[in-house]
Amino acid sequence: MKNMEEKIWEYIDGTCSEEERRAIDALIAQDASFRRKYEELLSLHREFSAIESDEPPMAFTYNVMEAIRSEYAQHPLKAQINKRIIRVITWFFILSIVFFLVLFLSNLHLTPVKLSVHLPVSLKVPDMSKYLSWPLIEGFIFLDVVLALFLFDGYLRRKKASGSV
Repeated sequence: MKNMEEKIWEYIDGTCSEEERRAIDALIAQDASFRRKYEELLSLHREFSAIESDEPPMAFTYNVMEAIRSEYAQHPLKAQINKRIIRVITWFFILSIVFFLVLFLSNLHLTPVKLSVHLPVSLKVPDMSKYLSWPLIEGFIFLDVVLALFLFDGYLRRKKASGSV
């Protein structure tokens, strides 16, 4: 149920139904307290209507947007990414790949396959066993490791020079 003020405000605003309007007209004409409240709210309504709404200056929106833009410019996107989360995800995938690779290799049962290749008699394949010896293979692996370390060192020096580390 609406109280007296709500009914009067609806009457003043013109949002009440025609039946309610007639009932409020009758109450204003008959009841002195209802009439006083109506006159009080009507004068308040006139005062509200007379007040001009304050408008922000023309550059207000521009200044606010510039302040927001400069605030985001101070914090680059790279600073907002949590590096620990990236590392955890990376280690998860590395460990998963290693686990599945070990599982695959442990369940793999290889049997030697004899391939019979029939080469023409005039074609002779040289015997590579006299050219490839274990010390030569070890030297090749050692050279590859040294080159990989050299490349990794160059990568770290470039990263340090750019200020990332």
